[in-house]
Amino acid sequence: MSLPIAVLISGGGSTLKNLIDRRDANRLDIDIRFVVSSRSDAGGLQHAAAANIPTIVVPKKKSIAADLHSEAIFQPIRQSGAKLVVMGGFLQHVLIPPDFENRVINIHPSLIPAFCGQGMYGLRVHEAAISFGVKISGCTVHYVDNQYDHGPIILQKACEVFEQDTALDLQKRVLQLEYEALPEAIAKIAPRF
Repeated sequence: MSLPIAVLISGGGSTLKNLIDRRDANRLDIDIRFVVSSRSDAGGLQHAAAANIPTIVVPKKKSIAADLHSEAIFQPIRQSGAKLVVMGGFLQHVLIPPDFENRVINIHPSLIPAFCGQGMYGLRVHEAAISFGVKISGCTVHYVDNQYDHGPIILQKACEVFEQDTALDLQKRVLQLEYEALPEAIAKIAPRF
């Protein structure tokens, strides 16, 4: 039976599109029940619409308490029947409710614990890696807890950082790793659901 999942997005939705493509090619046994976006202009909403996946937009407002914001995200996910939540480029901190502990995963574009934490996302991560002079970078799939880029690691994939790399070069190479790592991690943990 396909693993029912929900995907949280904030941007272009390349991670979501990768999951949809793998599902459609029978390369990943998932049922994408629901997509939550933090922004109404997120390009990933178009990928969800094209695949007939229900969506909701839940922007984070300073006037809303963290627990109420979390509930606005997770209550529709509960109703969808999703057993696993995948953060696919979701750029907001959200509290994980007790019934979703060890049921939310994230992909981060570095080898955690390096270059992670609040404010470390997108090109910033790769700029920091290059500035520091690392020779190896990569991506990490991990369970999400209530701290930024924290929680048990499921798997990591690494790539070389070349002397002539720009942050954009490294980002492209790491993104290709992400497209492999996230589906692999989902398949790895699926039996426990």
